[in-house]
Amino acid sequence: MTQKDNGKIVIVGAGSAGISIASRLLKSAPFLKGQIKLIDPSDDHYYQPLWTLVGAGAAKIEDTHRKQSTLIPEGANWVKEAVEEFCPEENTVITDKGTVVHYEYLIVTAGIEIKWDDIEGLLQTIGKNGVCSNYSSEYVQSTWGNLKHFDGGTAIFTQPSTPVKCAGAPQKIMYLAEDYFNRSGVRNKSKVKFFSGKDTIFGVKRYADTLKEVIKRKEIEDTFQMDLVKIDGTNKVATFQHVESNETMHCKYDMIHVTPPMGAPEFIAKSPLADENGWVAVDPYTLQHHQYKNVFSAGDSASLPTSKTGAAIRQQAPILANNLLAHMDQKEMKMSYDGYTSCPLVTGYNKLVLAEFDYNKNPQETFPIDQSKERTSMYLVKKNLLPILYWNGMLKGTM
Repeated sequence: MTQKDNGKIVIVGAGSAGISIASRLLKSAPFLKGQIKLIDPSDDHYYQPLWTLVGAGAAKIEDTHRKQSTLIPEGANWVKEAVEEFCPEENTVITDKGTVVHYEYLIVTAGIEIKWDDIEGLLQTIGKNGVCSNYSSEYVQSTWGNLKHFDGGTAIFTQPSTPVKCAGAPQKIMYLAEDYFNRSGVRNKSKVKFFSGKDTIFGVKRYADTLKEVIKRKEIEDTFQMDLVKIDGTNKVATFQHVESNETMHCKYDMIHVTPPMGAPEFIAKSPLADENGWVAVDPYTLQHHQYKNVFSAGDSASLPTSKTGAAIRQQAPILANNLLAHMDQKEMKMSYDGYTSCPLVTGYNKLVLAEFDYNKNPQETFPIDQSKERTSMYLVKKNLLPILYWNGMLKGTM
């Protein structure tokens, strides 16, 4: 039986972006209390940027977790269902329970989908046979298990050619692993290899130059434009394919950390809201949909040409909230997003390069220091300060 529901503002996805925006709207416009619906099926909410350190044994998985029910802002109603279909011509969304939810304004903050199945054999062997990944609460602790029990050989770290959550994350765990191998006394009988589907180590030259020096210092073997396409867990063989020529190569491993391919969630990609790549097609500056003017999007599911990070969401949330309220009042949307994003590039235990930049790849650094240098102070900011700001500031709409 079809159920009907409605909300003045419907937000699809109660992750970092959805909750932050809901909180900001309620603070800025108290009259919206009871008129915002957050649709998300998950009971759990994770601060995923800390999973890099969980995988390296420097943080605990429980410190990254909260129950979703404790984070939904007062004044918003949580619909614990999953959206399956967008009908923007009718101003409705349809959930997996058959609920038809009508909206006056829609915000899509549904994140990014991890495509585990796109690597042949991965799901059959992850968590065993030396295969691990930081990209799931279920598997992240297997990374630390692999590091602790690694006694030499070949350790491979991969990055796909697709967009991923934080473009620097696939290499952060590699630098920490190499550091740990030194500390555990096995580095001199180990090879550390990085295979990336991208054509460079990082997209902003200022920080790429530093990372190239890190790779040289750590004697890491890097190979670019090669995507992981298959894992034979029984024989511990990884197969890579060149992104242009499609030529393949095989590499034996003793441990392999996999960053799986990612893309737009399927229910968005097949909808009228999507661009040619499957993301919600919004103006990169106002965050308003190109065609449906009562639709906005932010975070990983939006078509914004910048790195998909929590720091980017922190900048996008107030801009989207303010522009939506202006649009509701039939006023000019004056706030503009310049593509700011940040990637705290961990290069070892107690070392970090804090990359901050905009759409044009121009640095937008926060601190009055050269952030392209490895610093312990910036590592401590990531490990100790940023989680506090996330739980107590960003999600509450105060920063």
